[in-house]
Amino acid sequence: MPDSTAIASPGDYIKQHIRTVPDWPSPGVQFRDITPLLANPRVFRVLIDQFVHRYFDVKPSAIAGLDARGFIIGSVLAYELNIGFVPIRKKGKLPFTTVEETYELEYGSATVEMHTDAVKPGDRVVLIDDLIATGGTMMAGMRLLERLGATVIEGAAIVDLPELHGSDKLRAAGLKLFTLVSFEGH
Repeated sequence: MPDSTAIASPGDYIKQHIRTVPDWPSPGVQFRDITPLLANPRVFRVLIDQFVHRYFDVKPSAIAGLDARGFIIGSVLAYELNIGFVPIRKKGKLPFTTVEETYELEYGSATVEMHTDAVKPGDRVVLIDDLIATGGTMMAGMRLLERLGATVIEGAAIVDLPELHGSDKLRAAGLKLFTLVSFEGH
C-alpha cells in the first residue's frame, strides 16, 4: 500500500500543474498559466471536482463565468451541477440587450457586459474566474449580477495573488471568496 503522506492535497496537486511564465505580458510579471491544468485530463478532473464538491449542496441557481478563462471552468461546473451558465463578456461581444460595468485597470479601464435576461431577482449565483489579481473584473461581475437582482453567494477562482490585494478588496465589498491556491508575487 502506498504511503499516504506522499499523496499531495488537491490544492498542492493543482498548484504543481500551473505554469509560471516570467516577464509576460510585461517585464516583472509572473504570469500564472492554467492551460496545463486543462490539458491533463486527470488534473482537470481534480480541479473541477474541487468546485463541484464545494457547491453541490449549496444549490446555486447559476454559475456566472468571467471572460474568458472563467468560461472554461464555469461552464463545466454548471454542467456538473445541472444548472445554467451565464457568460460575463468583454464589451461588444454579446448580441442581445446588455448591462455593462466599467472597472479600472493598471493602465486605463475595461468594460464587461451581461445580457439583461441572464439572471432574475432572487437568483443565487456563484461567480467564477481563473485568477484573482486586483479584483477589478470580479467586482464588476458582482455589480452586474446584483444590478439585475441576483445574489452572488460566492466568488471563486483557481488562483489568488494576495500581494495584489484583489481578494482583500472583494472581501471588503462583502463578497465571500473561495480559491484553491495562492502564489506570492505578481
